[in-house]
Amino acid sequence: MPGNRTGAVCFCGRQVESWGDLALTNDQLYWAKTKRLMITCLVIWALASFAVHAFVSALNEIVIMGFPLGFYMAAQGSLIIFVVLIFWFASRQDAIDREFGVAETE
Repeated sequence: MPGNRTGAVCFCGRQVESWGDLALTNDQLYWAKTKRLMITCLVIWALASFAVHAFVSALNEIVIMGFPLGFYMAAQGSLIIFVVLIFWFASRQDAIDREFGVAETE
């Protein structure tokens, strides 16, 4: 049935994901997952970089440990988010690499 996902099938010796009339090779699936992860990380980065700072005046009304929240997010919070985002991205990309058999050996 067109448009219904039927699962993975073997096509000419290569694993493919059948999606109705559309068949994706392993390479295409790998890059689709990698691209989705990259876009997700870029959206989180943009929100942490721009959205939080756009609302700094409203956030400054909230005080945590003597510091306004807007100041804290600009000075420390964004950096913490970025470092966590880097480690999360690396672990997710490693999981994708292992899933498709292209992980680096140690």
